[in-house]
Amino acid sequence: MNWQRNWKPVCKSCARLLRKASRWPRKLTIYWVRTAAISSKIKAQEVEKVTREKIQVILVTDGDRVAQKAVETIGQELGLRCISASGGNPTPISGEEIVKLLSQVPYGPVLVMFDDRGRRDKYKGEQALEYVANHPSVEVIGAVAVASNTKGCQGVEADACIARDGQVIAAPVDKMGDREDGRTTAQPAIVQGDTVDVLNDVEVPVIIGVGDIGKMDKQDDVHKGAPITKRAIIEILERSGISYGRRE
Repeated sequence: MNWQRNWKPVCKSCARLLRKASRWPRKLTIYWVRTAAISSKIKAQEVEKVTREKIQVILVTDGDRVAQKAVETIGQELGLRCISASGGNPTPISGEEIVKLLSQVPYGPVLVMFDDRGRRDKYKGEQALEYVANHPSVEVIGAVAVASNTKGCQGVEADACIARDGQVIAAPVDKMGDREDGRTTAQPAIVQGDTVDVLNDVEVPVIIGVGDIGKMDKQDDVHKGAPITKRAIIEILERSGISYGRRE
C-alpha cells in the first residue's frame, strides 16, 4: 500500500520523517503505535489527576454580614473551610476570583457564599455561583437554599428543609423558617429566594432549604451556633457520605 502518497506533511521535519519511513515503514509504524499508547496513558493520568484534585464545595445562597458570621462559625465547628471573601450583600467578588481562592484551599469541603441582595434577576451572586458550580476544578456536593421575601422568583425544589425548630421536613420553609401554609408533603418543597433560581441551571446533588441564615426570630442566632443552618450543612454532608469534624 503506497500510503505515503496520501500523506501531506505540514513541515520539512515531517517530510524527512516520511522519506525515512519509506525505508523502514514497519519500524515507523511500531514507533507511532508506541507513541500513541504513551500519549493516551499520559492523557488518562492527567484526567485522573484533575478528577482527584477537584475541591468539594457547599454552596450557600446568602452572604450578608449575619449570614457570613454564621457560616464562618459553622465551618470552624465542623472542621470545614470557608471562603470568607465570598461574603457580602451582594457578592463582592466574581466567580473567577472565588475559583482562584478555592485553588489555594488545602482540603474540602469548602463553604462558599453567594448573595443577590434581593434582586429577582441573575445578579452578582447567581452569576458567581453559576461560574463556580460549572468550573472543572470544583465538585459541588450540595447547596443550602435560603428563603427570602423576593417576589416573582421561580424557586428551586429542595430535597428537604430545616424548619426553625430544627426539624427536617419534606415541605418548603419561608424566610422565618416556618413551614409554608397550605403545603402538603405530597407537593414538592419549592424554596423561594433571590439567589436560588440559578440552582436549577447547575448540577447540585443535594439541596437543603432554610430560612434567613443567622436569624429566623433568633432561632438561628450565631451565639447559639446557628443550629438551623448547621443542621442543613450536616444534612448535606451526611447525605453525601462525607465525614466531618475538626482536623488537628
